[in-house]
Amino acid sequence: MLSRIQASLDADKAEDIVTIELEGRSSIADALVIASGRSARHVSAIAENLARKLKDAGYGTRPVDGLAQGDWVLVDAGDVIVHIFRPEVRAYYDLEGMWIVREPERASAH
Repeated sequence: MLSRIQASLDADKAEDIVTIELEGRSSIADALVIASGRSARHVSAIAENLARKLKDAGYGTRPVDGLAQGDWVLVDAGDVIVHIFRPEVRAYYDLEGMWIVREPERASAH
């Protein structure tokens, strides 16, 4: 399913696509996919196309939230949760910063 989602986002010209593996870190999903659209209309179109492609591939009707506004649309694909943002909304909420594990900074030895 993850490869279908990534292919759909790529085909619809989503920008800055990031996949964050959550397996073993969270029970909500195995992965988060975060992408940007150029405008509210583009964000909504990406999400609508993704939901349709998932349904056509046999994954059933997937819940989609936020289509009317197009600032932040969430597609719940079950094991994968897809967030599609306008760039400024994505920067404000910084989901990547919340989920990406960074290496701890090491203290310098004196």
